Amino acid sequence: MTINIQPINDVFGAVITGVSLADLDDTTWAAIHTAFLRYGVLVFPGQHLSAEAQGRFARRFGDVEQLSPKGATPTFAIANTRPDGTLADEGDYQYQILKGNEGWHTDSTYMPLASKAAMLSALVLPDAGGETEFADMRAAWDALSPEKQRELEGLSAYHSLYYSQSRAGFVHGTDHLYGLHDKGAPLRPVVKVHPETGRKSIYTGRHAHDIPGMTPEASQTFLDELLAWACQPPRTYRHAWTVGDLVVWDNRCLMHRACPYDKTQARHLRGSRISGDAASELAPTHADPRAGGYNPSSSNRSVLAIG
Repeated sequence: MTINIQPINDVFGAVITGVSLADLDDTTWAAIHTAFLRYGVLVFPGQHLSAEAQGRFARRFGDVEQLSPKGATPTFAIANTRPDGTLADEGDYQYQILKGNEGWHTDSTYMPLASKAAMLSALVLPDAGGETEFADMRAAWDALSPEKQRELEGLSAYHSLYYSQSRAGFVHGTDHLYGLHDKGAPLRPVVKVHPETGRKSIYTGRHAHDIPGMTPEASQTFLDELLAWACQPPRTYRHAWTVGDLVVWDNRCLMHRACPYDKTQARHLRGSRISGDAASELAPTHADPRAGGYNPSSSNRSVLAIG
């Protein structure tokens, strides 16, 4: 394989061609991993991976997350279609999660162990819209004044999928899915140090709330303003999908969001999510008053929540 790495812009991101992700050798993988740490998000056009091949590539990055009671899940659907092929509507849980995902976020920060990386491949796309947008939080940190950096380094925030979904207009019980649990809300620093590169980044997103020492109202305003400022050009990249694309990104230094599209058209992406390392992504949890009784055997757990 002759790997070709083309930067997307002057800030972050790269398009990689000349490789087959289904047939990686260790030398090519090492080059991909180096690029992953440097650029944050990598785009691989025209891969058309099977679920099995995508799972193998995901495991190159580490252990995949346990997204269902049955255990680790190498791939899962992020789709607005039901198992029978019909389109989900506003009353469906998956529709509500997909709408919530249109807000900037980092994956699994509402779980005790956050995600280190994630990937998506495109299977079915609407005629327009439905892009995925990324924002480089390393560049956002670097753009802050020294005074603002010092202020942020002393702050932490709780993270909750209940909180973020309620702000999107949806209230969920705990008998549903991954993310809606009674394990408590993790408390995470607002500034994250990348465990492999040592670079600092802003680490908040739509799941973050209630900074200790602030009123809920002041905290919400502070976090909203910080997020809106951080996720702005030139620190953003919007990926327009083509069927067969695979995109992988570093959850430890980027945020992302889904872009709106016509919900009367099908959109089906296949996801994989990689567990973080306990030394850097495991956070202490605290009681979340939104969580009620958790029923891990509920029949509602047939669809994954991908917040």
